[in-house]
Amino acid sequence: MANINEFDLIEEYFAGQVASYGVNLGIGDDCALVTVPPGHQLAMSMDSLIGGVHFPKNADPELIAERAVRVTVSDLAAMGADPLWMTLGLTMPTSESHWLAGFSRGLFRAAEEFNLCLVGGDTTRGPLAITLQVHGSVEPGKAMLRSDARVGDIIFVTGNVGDGAAALAVIKKQLDVGKSAFGYMMQAYYSPKVRVREGKIINAVASAAIDVSDGLMADLKHICKASGVGAVVEAERLPISEPVRKLTDPDVALAWALTGGDDYQLCFTVPPQKIARLEELQAKHKLDITAIGEIVRGPDCVCLSDGRIVECDVSGYKHF
Repeated sequence: MANINEFDLIEEYFAGQVASYGVNLGIGDDCALVTVPPGHQLAMSMDSLIGGVHFPKNADPELIAERAVRVTVSDLAAMGADPLWMTLGLTMPTSESHWLAGFSRGLFRAAEEFNLCLVGGDTTRGPLAITLQVHGSVEPGKAMLRSDARVGDIIFVTGNVGDGAAALAVIKKQLDVGKSAFGYMMQAYYSPKVRVREGKIINAVASAAIDVSDGLMADLKHICKASGVGAVVEAERLPISEPVRKLTDPDVALAWALTGGDDYQLCFTVPPQKIARLEELQAKHKLDITAIGEIVRGPDCVCLSDGRIVECDVSGYKHF
């Protein structure tokens, strides 16, 4: 199918979304104009996903777009921010209309879930790459930072950990799975459950938070380094899904949970005096959270199993 030019591409596939809150001028001019909600700070984050590195090049474009939106919005969730707007940098080897139609469907399907409005961006020719910048709002003093964890805080995680790494193993054909497990794994990889709702609830009690993208232990280490503390995680407490437990042996499942990454769950810390309030919030909002350890003195971030240290790489995903 023939390629289309940049301006027709934008008009046909990316300019039709209804503007959301605060968009004074969206796609079609040199800049977008937006109004931040009164009394709020602007939270911004950007992610770049490269074909063949962060997703298979030949994957369904709808799924590629959905994954791109979700993994980027996860950073807003970790701050307890409300998603508002996004901009898109899209590099493609060709501007093939069928691919663009699928990509835009996935992009706007995910954007609608998070009330995100696409307000601008850029397209160019080259190896397949997607860069999304998301913008959100949070009340001053309410953003969850990595730097406020304190000794004695309890460490929690939302959902399950290890699904992302297991899904990648399936995609790479390192594991053979049945139809049901395959569907579960593809959902985990391309449509991870992003915890925006949970982030806005737990910011009432959390002292620090981060999203689990590079690996649970690596991301927890970021909290520890920023806060000047250490951490102990109990292996037996880790929430590992039944599909993952059934796919492989316990040691591999544990390694995926600790270091695999790509889960986009929230890892957060809560002071002991606020645990009762967290339990109230958990019951009221049916939060899927699990206590997995404790913040301690010293710089070490370790996982224990039956009192013994589990050897694992806490450096996480290496971008270079």
